[in-house]
Amino acid sequence: MRFTRRRTAVAFAVPALALSLALSACAPSTGGGSATGEAGDTLTLGMTADIPGLSVGIQPSYQGWFADAAWDTLLICDEFGKPSAQIAEEWEYNDDKSAATLTLREGIKFSDGTDLTTEDVQAAYEFAGENNARFADLTFDVVDDYNMTITWPQPTPTLDLILCEAQISSAEYYAGDAQDTTVVGSGPYIYEPSKSTQGSTYTLTKNPDYFDSDTYPYETLVLKVFTDATAGLNALKTGQIDGILGSAATIDEAQKSDLEAVTLRGTTTRLLITDHNGEKIPALGDVRVRQAMNMVFDRDSIANDLYRGYADPAYQIFRPGSSAYLEDLTEDPYPFDVEAAKALMAEAGYADGFTLQIPFFEGQNHELLFPYVTEQLAQLNITVEQVNLTGPDAITELLSGTYPVPLWQLGNYGESLQDIKDYILPDGIWNVSHQPDETVDALWQTILTGTDEERIAAQQEINQYVIDQAWFVPMAYPDGFYLYSPDISIPTMSDFSALHPLLRDFQKN
Repeated sequence: MRFTRRRTAVAFAVPALALSLALSACAPSTGGGSATGEAGDTLTLGMTADIPGLSVGIQPSYQGWFADAAWDTLLICDEFGKPSAQIAEEWEYNDDKSAATLTLREGIKFSDGTDLTTEDVQAAYEFAGENNARFADLTFDVVDDYNMTITWPQPTPTLDLILCEAQISSAEYYAGDAQDTTVVGSGPYIYEPSKSTQGSTYTLTKNPDYFDSDTYPYETLVLKVFTDATAGLNALKTGQIDGILGSAATIDEAQKSDLEAVTLRGTTTRLLITDHNGEKIPALGDVRVRQAMNMVFDRDSIANDLYRGYADPAYQIFRPGSSAYLEDLTEDPYPFDVEAAKALMAEAGYADGFTLQIPFFEGQNHELLFPYVTEQLAQLNITVEQVNLTGPDAITELLSGTYPVPLWQLGNYGESLQDIKDYILPDGIWNVSHQPDETVDALWQTILTGTDEERIAAQQEINQYVIDQAWFVPMAYPDGFYLYSPDISIPTMSDFSALHPLLRDFQKN
């Protein structure tokens, strides 16, 4: 078996709604890698978590093979975040990257037979802006069916990544009332509802008119949901599926089998303490409390014991090699010291602790992490109440701000600007309390207007600031594993989040 560790230092990522090492995978359904077509013509992938629904607006980038198959984006980004053409054949930005001028590829048709035009792109971006700050308050200058300019309300240094993010459906789709049951896309595959069972199996067949058909060699794509890690691994070993995410809990057994694997380093395990001002939980407004919460976690033990050695301790949230990463931060700024942490809590006036609700999700490695987090915070008299979130509204509830301290294995991107936008800026998706901070705001303005050197320096200052203010409890850089059959090939790894192969990476052997 071939194991390749990819600690991608310059990989980019659009925020994912469920970025993590997946510990789980789901009860096997019948059929195998060639269940819906001739042998070798069907690619069957296991997913360790179900997609939240069929709507284009709720598709995750993590294990987002359904979205990769059904829809296109304006651009596609490679593992380094470098864009190339997809729906847009040509694109250019203005000087401050607040506007993108686009020429669309002609002849693209949606699965319902209608042509894709600038009207559909505008509808898609307006739809995305209803729930995603990166697409909010846009203006559109539509020249004709294939030429347009999209303008953001402020300079946006990550425009490449944004144009690679939103999947495009038709204007009629967005205006209709069947978004939860209908899939209208222009992607390389067409969804087959009659051959699918939501929550279990999704079948898609090749789009015969796709402009880049050669990149996708399989006639049929089948996605099977697994919520049990052992069942998922067994399905791979017995040929029922061609690939699935692994974890520290399954990799040892995988090594004993005739499987291929690639090792990825795309996440940082962390608590996000977003209520910096103590508006919901007053204790969290005191930096000493946040620092104490850092000091009760033994990062070496987390890496060695919880992750079985398949991790390194993390002292910051940014990926090594990214612009914001502090190379000289070689020692834990909050070394493990329970007694010192208790003293800080007493000094802050919170020796008796407080209650903290933290959401729990299946399939996000919480089965491994949650008991440890609960036990360690209890040493500070912080009582963790587990709140189970499930169903199609789970992610929306998680990001609503109801729970100001999420626990998650989130992406650490090669483009650290994306980390800052997602996790630190007031409108960041994962900065769920959305509280402004004057220091961060000032440094972000330097990033928007400064020289290259000033932008890098400002990113590192933001990193040091959030470390000093203890906005996060970084724990580990865990290894992720993608396990796959020797009957298929994965010659490239295009995911700029470095979490798993993208659909275009799967090839015939």
